[in-house]
Amino acid sequence: QVQLEESGGGSVQAGGSLRLSCTASGYTDSRWCLAWFRQTPGKRREAVASIFTYDGSLVYADSVKGRFTISRDNAQNTLYLHMNMLKPEDTAMYYCGADTVGSATMCPGWLGTGRGYWGQGTQVTVSQ
Repeated sequence: QVQLEESGGGSVQAGGSLRLSCTASGYTDSRWCLAWFRQTPGKRREAVASIFTYDGSLVYADSVKGRFTISRDNAQNTLYLHMNMLKPEDTAMYYCGADTVGSATMCPGWLGTGRGYWGQGTQVTVSQ
């Protein structure tokens, strides 16, 4: 059973930085899509950044390119989201998701269908 647990959210002023962490257990490092999604009330969960473990392929949402970086520490089984130059529109609940996928082209779209394993989320609030 895969278990994911996010941490690192909080409140920050616009222009600030945060680092989210997602500790994962129960999966072997083969063909996994690991991703960060975010959701605000009344809206669909949207993909922010993802990594396909087999070849390291990265995908970023256009809205975060150049500001956010996804990375992982294999030894610690931890996925990170480094968020810089935060904006009020980045305010959301951030979720870590993971699932096995057959190819990089399925990452993060497969998780976007709601499948896979998910953490409980961590809130990020960015004020003016």
